[in-house]
Amino acid sequence: MSLLTGPMKHHLNGHKGLTKEKPVLKTIDPDVVWIPLVNGNAPCKPCVNVGDEVKVGTKIAERNDHFYLPLFSPVSGTVTGIEKFMTSGLTPADHLRIQNDHKHTEVRAFEPFDYEKASWEELLEFVKNAGMLGLGGAGFPTYVKYLKPENVSLFIVNAVECEPYLTADYKNIEENMDLLRTGTLALFKLSKAEKGCVAIKEDKKHQIAELQKAFAGTPIEIRTVPDMYPMGWERTLVYQLTKKRYDKLPIEAGCILNNASTAIALGNAIDNGHPITHKYVTVSGDAVKNPQNVLVPVGTKAHEIIDACGGYTEGTEEVLMIAGGPMMGRTIPNDQFVIAPPNNGLTVLINKEPEEVKCLRCGRCTETCPSGLQPIRIAMTAAIFDEEELMKLSVLDCVECGMCTYVCRSKLNVTELVRRGKNFVRTRQANRAKEAKK
Repeated sequence: MSLLTGPMKHHLNGHKGLTKEKPVLKTIDPDVVWIPLVNGNAPCKPCVNVGDEVKVGTKIAERNDHFYLPLFSPVSGTVTGIEKFMTSGLTPADHLRIQNDHKHTEVRAFEPFDYEKASWEELLEFVKNAGMLGLGGAGFPTYVKYLKPENVSLFIVNAVECEPYLTADYKNIEENMDLLRTGTLALFKLSKAEKGCVAIKEDKKHQIAELQKAFAGTPIEIRTVPDMYPMGWERTLVYQLTKKRYDKLPIEAGCILNNASTAIALGNAIDNGHPITHKYVTVSGDAVKNPQNVLVPVGTKAHEIIDACGGYTEGTEEVLMIAGGPMMGRTIPNDQFVIAPPNNGLTVLINKEPEEVKCLRCGRCTETCPSGLQPIRIAMTAAIFDEEELMKLSVLDCVECGMCTYVCRSKLNVTELVRRGKNFVRTRQANRAKEAKK
């Protein structure tokens, strides 16, 4: 971390007005869904065979290595095959193909569960078997965070949603306040924390008032944070709320965090027996005709969602398709990938090539880096493939928030250059690990 750090956060034009007040489109019902058989980098093994009939809520696959995570069908229909193609994370993966019969026949995945009467162990087991995972982008199995909740002073539900354009969490909360309450209180119990809160940006006045009503009489406080980026990143949020910093995990600062949509999903599992089968997704940007939020089955292809939102803006020759928001999302070369549970946005922008110049040595990327790194030094070191120096510069601490690119006066894509440095180091480390096993 650099000793000469600046504010490490920045106010951005959120462009959230494009979608925030519009009703959620819920009519998208694709003929086929493709379920990615992967969680992070871990493969998931199918629990069904080609030709099997499934219902909404049928368990169809599971991750079962050092972590456990079940996956459930979002539609009723027939399993018709397994195909390999690119995920939104830009890696190839097997996808389970399900032909949708459009009957929406459901099966209750879980028996009624009273989290208030349940023991801590029973609640942890429920969260595990319900397939709860991080719905804010990471996709990490939720129960793992709570295996050893020791000395937890603050439990945080992250409703900040600081990424520009994205309002999916906002709409999810707006439509499912009761489920948010149930899921939040259940996770608070699981955390064994002294205090709990829902963190939300101070500009969301109406939703703040609704949250205060929903959580009145509970141990959960509604905490407001500045309208800054990347306020939703857990390091920034933990520091904002506690003035504590940590090395690797929030638990080091006495905190456990979950995304608001994850809490809602848990509430839905507890109250209704429903697993994660559908996802709120923001479709926005200047290259899509009708920006709006959608609620779609997991496994819906991006191009079907774009089509349902009116298609691409007329006269647009080339678009920038981003899985997620423009800061932390990944640019995807086509619209053939599918929505997985962690995906919360499709940002579609008119592709305008920036006029790059050589680095001006202004230092703005270092001043604004929320990880306290020196991004341009990392980028330059990555260009000469100096692994030792990249490690000295703590390249792996970069969270790819995009701030260095955003503030760069030279219009350099610093984030992408740093990402290449991270990938280079990780590849070298993986190759050495393979050699060591031989």
